[in-house]
Amino acid sequence: MSSPSIAVIEDESIIAAAVAARLRREGFKVEIAPDGPSGVALCERTRPDLVVLDVMLPGFDGLEVCRRIQGERPIPVLMLTARDSETDMLVGLGIGADDYMTKPFSPRELVARVRALLRRAQRFPSVPDTTFIIGDLEVDPARRQVKRREEIIHLTPIEFELLFTLASKPGVVFTREQLLNHVWGYQESFGGRTVDSHVGALRRKLGSDLLRTVHGVGYAVESQGS
Repeated sequence: MSSPSIAVIEDESIIAAAVAARLRREGFKVEIAPDGPSGVALCERTRPDLVVLDVMLPGFDGLEVCRRIQGERPIPVLMLTARDSETDMLVGLGIGADDYMTKPFSPRELVARVRALLRRAQRFPSVPDTTFIIGDLEVDPARRQVKRREEIIHLTPIEFELLFTLASKPGVVFTREQLLNHVWGYQESFGGRTVDSHVGALRRKLGSDLLRTVHGVGYAVESQGS
């Protein structure tokens, strides 16, 4: 079986070279692009298995790159940012990024997240035929579709899996660690803020009253009637 291919789209040459070198040592095939337009072209040409994508890029930014490559086909995206900006994170996650890391980051952690996201992309879990009713929402696992009053609400694959996981057991509180393991496939405890950011993105799309925060523990979906 051939090694997974990764596109690294990063304008800081030192960071791009370091990330590429580490990933190549781990057995991945890696190509680099230094700006938005060449990053999109690289993804169109090589069709990588995963993209490591900086938010701030020349030409057009990483959010636009993510939007364009996700419009062509679903692909795992790990975003990098030098800014701890919640707005950037929510926008990136809302258009299909799977996770993000803030610079500076641990190379070991980056590799672990890349491996987990690739494993997740290869999973084909069986899903029940049952449609979940949560207030005025219908969650259809078979079609991977969410509707409110017959209007389809677009969710990214990660957002849907997160909502499905919580909605499958209404009232049950899932810890961040449980959600990271079940939805992202992370075996280590890093990435707790990823869960928080995705919950925030879901609330923006579905309303603030659907997902309950249990402070210091995690999150739950409460059934609001059928």
